[in-house]
Amino acid sequence: MSEQQFSVELHHLQGYQFTIDFGEFGEIVSDEPVPLGSGEGPNPARLLIASVANCLCASLLFSIQKYHQQAGELSAKVTGTLARIEKRWRVTDISVAITLANEPENIEHFDRIIAQFEDFCVVTQSVRSGIEVNIEIFNQHGQLITKDQ
Repeated sequence: MSEQQFSVELHHLQGYQFTIDFGEFGEIVSDEPVPLGSGEGPNPARLLIASVANCLCASLLFSIQKYHQQAGELSAKVTGTLARIEKRWRVTDISVAITLANEPENIEHFDRIIAQFEDFCVVTQSVRSGIEVNIEIFNQHGQLITKDQ
């Protein structure tokens, strides 16, 4: 089995603020929302759901391009749900709504693309065993194209 390792570095600034250093890709500041932190950056739960949505969009784009098709613009809105599980806050649900500019009928092999793109998403497949992930894909007019079962 082939493995790849990767890393980022975190450094405490103050309160609940940390810099997250991505090396050559720069750094961001994370922080917990008020009242725990001061809300000066995204908290880890927001970074988690952003990672799921980003990975799904990249995987959909990859799947479309694999068949030499054009996706057009892709965008997504992702919503996370926090709930108490055994008295502790947990991300229990992530819902991703992807908007695809190109109409499905203009994309050859669209059904195959939709059937396989989630499998290419490292992040979604990694978190799915503990967090429910729901995916919907809309066209540019807001019409639902497909919904994850």
